[in-house]
Amino acid sequence: MPHARNRNPSPIPEVTWDTGLKEMNETWKGAIACLGVAVFFVMTIGIIYWQVVDQPNKNWILRGTFSGLIWERRTQSLVIQTLTEDKTYVEIDVGNVGNPDIEVPFVRNLCWLNKTEFCYTWDSVAEVKISLEMDEDAETECYSMTWVPVHCHVELKDCFSMTNVSWYGGASVRGQTWPINDQNATMQPFTVSDLKDNPSRFGSALERYFLGSSGVAVLISPDIPLQLGVDSRQQFCLQSLPSMERLPLQYTVCVAHNVKAAHEEAVRQLSEHSRQLPNMKALWLPFWKLLSNVDSGPKVERELRTFSNRLRRHQLGEGVISLNEHSTTLLSDMDHDYLNSRKKGVSKRLTRDLPLVKLLNISITLSPFLGVDTTQFHTSLLDGTEAYWLSLPSASRGQLIPVMSQWRGKFCVKLNITNPGAVSWFLDRVGFLQAHIGMEYIMLEGGEGNVFEEQALRPPQALDGDKYISLLAHLATRMGDSTIMTSGTRSNHMPLFVRMTPMQSDWSTMGLKGIIPLLLHHTLLGYNFLIPDAVGGSLSGELVTDEELFIRWLEIITFLPVISFHTPPWVCGEDQVLNLTRTYISKHQQEVVPLIEQFAEEWQVTGNPIYRPMWWLSPNDPMTFTIDDQFLIGDEVLVAPVVEKGAVHRDIYLPDGGFQWQDSQNGQVFDGGTFLQDYPVPLERVAVFLRRS
Repeated sequence: MPHARNRNPSPIPEVTWDTGLKEMNETWKGAIACLGVAVFFVMTIGIIYWQVVDQPNKNWILRGTFSGLIWERRTQSLVIQTLTEDKTYVEIDVGNVGNPDIEVPFVRNLCWLNKTEFCYTWDSVAEVKISLEMDEDAETECYSMTWVPVHCHVELKDCFSMTNVSWYGGASVRGQTWPINDQNATMQPFTVSDLKDNPSRFGSALERYFLGSSGVAVLISPDIPLQLGVDSRQQFCLQSLPSMERLPLQYTVCVAHNVKAAHEEAVRQLSEHSRQLPNMKALWLPFWKLLSNVDSGPKVERELRTFSNRLRRHQLGEGVISLNEHSTTLLSDMDHDYLNSRKKGVSKRLTRDLPLVKLLNISITLSPFLGVDTTQFHTSLLDGTEAYWLSLPSASRGQLIPVMSQWRGKFCVKLNITNPGAVSWFLDRVGFLQAHIGMEYIMLEGGEGNVFEEQALRPPQALDGDKYISLLAHLATRMGDSTIMTSGTRSNHMPLFVRMTPMQSDWSTMGLKGIIPLLLHHTLLGYNFLIPDAVGGSLSGELVTDEELFIRWLEIITFLPVISFHTPPWVCGEDQVLNLTRTYISKHQQEVVPLIEQFAEEWQVTGNPIYRPMWWLSPNDPMTFTIDDQFLIGDEVLVAPVVEKGAVHRDIYLPDGGFQWQDSQNGQVFDGGTFLQDYPVPLERVAVFLRRS
């Protein structure tokens, strides 16, 4: 047999080759795995870096011709800036819309087919739709924002930053400031309240409108219940109410090149009705409050006669004598007695007294309240007119049960202003008083507040929030153009006067120092025809004996639409006070009233306020944004009163606008933009400057 051939001559066994190859493969596999882990790690770091560091913090949502809306990813806020990003109009902190556990990039537009709309949805939180409107003629751009909660328990809250922006408007408060940045108010219903009974609430003049010095206006939807809170120097916040109806948070933000242009755009949008003037005759007459504490109509008449004689004796001219609600009721009862006595032919006193009352200029005071202990109320329960009062149906029989409230310390019911029969009854009462007392002016108090909500009752939809006072204003216009309201909301176009909030008899922001901020606040919101609080303040009801306070207060009020007194000037016991009172009443009639009448015509056409802040003439000058102790009458007169106790000098800033200012007292002329330091203003004088071109 042939010798068999060896097939593997190599000294290295085959098994050695197999083992080495396997070991080498395992090594490469490990290396590749490590490399994969490293690449994955690097990619993860890169993604995190891109998301956290490298990804832009700003996403442009909408762009106009000169402004745009940006989403700030880190701060969870909407920012309106110029397209060049050199100016910020407003920053709105929307947080996470009620859910801090949800991170929202906010970069995807669901309305991608329309370049002027932006839509987005937070899962399980809210939907938002933002629309952009541009007005090239007015050079303004408006962003309409609507937030709708997905579930009924969601509370929507948007906060507007006060950083580098002075804000104005909203609602008046006790201790009014101008701007509102220094105010502080807990989150509460954004409705009108009686500040005398609720000093921490909102009252007097309230509109759903805010204005920022950067050239931004915020217009809030008028018919949706809303809460407002103000954090001093930080932000003010709008908050919706959770409800089964899923109430939205809805507002419009308009931007313009300066604060004046933004206000003019807001007025244009808010002007749904033509503006009407009240009875301008009231501007010529000082109002004197009759301080009476008597218990019958004849005694009120005697007090009126005595007070009228004193006014004549002190040569204080013609005026209006104001009666409170108690005295008005007594005179009304006296009319009933007089009519009955004429039928019987018995009372000589009453037939002599009542015509004298009719010869005087009188302002009476009424309210929509009626005491539950009165014959009229009991009669209404018997004759089936209980629907004249705000009521709720009983659960058992379905009959109306009048809702009880308090007014001036007594249990009362309140006029159901949505009932035509009740309104006719009230107007008949006014007509009766007009016929038999002959008053020309009516003070209508008590519209503030919500009787239902104060007692945790659900109000009818027609009387939600502060709708009652809006309806009361409509009723007031039917009583004539000489009616005075104690508060205003949605009524700045009506021919009515509005009484400013009663103030403390001191030098604080709740007293004299708060007059000008309150004046500028009212007129910015369109309430130009004001009955200011009485000289020296009337909140306490006490007479003012501080001569300096009386004089400095009088100097400010002289330049307002109406001069009113609670403390007669002869109480101070000095001839100087009486002489200055005569002088300033004459100055008001001869110089101030014609100015008001002139700019009232401009207000009717344009909506421009009669009384204006310093930035009105210099809207790009930051110096003017916080001046709270000067005001303008139109564009022609600058008034700078003294508001510090003991001061006979004060600093004055004359706004620049390419014109000069002349001191009305000494004729000295200054350029606009001039800061007058320690300018002399003695006790008997108020600094007044006239504009010169």
